[in-house]
Amino acid sequence: MTNKLSPAKQNALHRLKIARGHLDKVISMLSENKYCLDVFQQSLDVQSALKKADEVVLANHLRTCVRDSMIGNKDIDKKVEEVIEVFKRK
Repeated sequence: MTNKLSPAKQNALHRLKIARGHLDKVISMLSENKYCLDVFQQSLDVQSALKKADEVVLANHLRTCVRDSMIGNKDIDKKVEEVIEVFKRK
């Protein structure tokens, strides 16, 4: 049985692969002693790609898990606390 990913998870996975590509480039650039500001710009691209992936994952969680809890009137407080804890670590 195959476990097909939702479009949101496919999107997040795509963005993470982009981040990995940027990170590989940063590592390569540092190894090759490339110009520092070029390395820095590439590093910013890694961070941006990760941030976008995080946004997709969080939005999907809110639209699915949290929403379902609210509709089913179950574990609402737990789901809200989970999201709050994520933001505390940010």
